[in-house]
Amino acid sequence: MKKKQVKNFFEYYKPDRCEQLIYASQIGAVGMKGLSRFDYPGQELPDTVLPGIYSMGYWDAKTDQNWGLDWHRNEGIEFSFMESGNLYFSTEKETVHLHPGSLTITKPWQLHKVGNPKVTVGKQYWIIIDVGVRQPHQEWVWPDWIILSKEDLEYLIKILRENDDMVWQSDKKIQECFVEIGKCLDHAEIEIQQSKLKILINSLLLEILNLFKRGHIEFDQSLTYNLRTVEIFLNHLRSDFEKSWTLEDMAEHCGLGKTSLSKYCKHLTNMTPINYLINIRLEAAAKMLIDREEVNVTDLCYDCGFTSSQYFATAFKKRFKCSPSEYRLRFSKEFAVKSSLLSVS
Repeated sequence: MKKKQVKNFFEYYKPDRCEQLIYASQIGAVGMKGLSRFDYPGQELPDTVLPGIYSMGYWDAKTDQNWGLDWHRNEGIEFSFMESGNLYFSTEKETVHLHPGSLTITKPWQLHKVGNPKVTVGKQYWIIIDVGVRQPHQEWVWPDWIILSKEDLEYLIKILRENDDMVWQSDKKIQECFVEIGKCLDHAEIEIQQSKLKILINSLLLEILNLFKRGHIEFDQSLTYNLRTVEIFLNHLRSDFEKSWTLEDMAEHCGLGKTSLSKYCKHLTNMTPINYLINIRLEAAAKMLIDREEVNVTDLCYDCGFTSSQYFATAFKKRFKCSPSEYRLRFSKEFAVKSSLLSVS
């Protein structure tokens, strides 16, 4: 399960490894404890201990910091809890001011950042659990030590899959679970209390489910459709267009077949995936021709992901009705004329 899918996720999404947090902890600017796999902050977990946990930990900042966690996604589902202080948390839709008791839940495909732009005084906990998915349409598989009943787990999955809310107000029981997990982490260098941590994480999931049940949840089943997966990928492509994408890469990244990807892309954009990518690259090139006049056209074409300057010139002329050099000259002159007119007036 992990192997190919996770590698693909790492390659394209570049999950945040909290390097700033690690450095701040090393120099004593912030207190931090954690257990982790890969390059996440904290003590490395043995393979057989808490399988499915990518990262769990807390940071305790007694002073305002000079770092924040920039835009990123996680490989698993992340539950974060603010015990004290205040913090800004941003999604693609909004920026929210977190306060004590705030609970954030982010799925692997949800882009977010922590800090605005810096982290302020406060204590923040997090847990990242692998549930076997990287895209909205995929079926969730929890670690086998999660022992909620089948009905409870199915309802929890339904809420998490069919609701896009990322910020919740927790309760005392959820806080107690995180605090007790933190106490286990404080002694992890001596002993990783695996049994206790499993009980606490199961209790946390149960209390989060109870929190959901008490609230008014709006379900949107379309959030689990293949179309949603492709929509998220196409949005991501607008900032990752320079990579050497092939149709096979795109389909593999989305966890779909090439035919399905092409069908949903056509529905959303009226273009094939490759034509959509080319269009994004051409739009980026047109902007760079004006904004980066010091860069020659050939270098710029490669910066935008094209592998042939001749093909780039042909595609650009078809799209903008002039060559890249003519486009640069025309709009540079127009900009100069407009600027001189403004200065005269």
